[in-house]
Amino acid sequence: MAKKIKIIQTGSVIDRPVPQKRTIEALGLARPNHFVVKNDTPQIRGMIRKVHHLVKVEEIEA
Repeated sequence: MAKKIKIIQTGSVIDRPVPQKRTIEALGLARPNHFVVKNDTPQIRGMIRKVHHLVKVEEIEA
């Protein structure tokens, strides 16, 4: 079974560059304190790295 991660948006995208706004949107986040649960894949990890200053990541036990 694939590992899961919980991605929590901690910062606002106001006054952020458009690529960062689009990355947050592509992760399925919308506002601070909103969270989503995703499979832990290299693609998701790469997106998290682009916006690491706006999100917090927790690994979920299945």
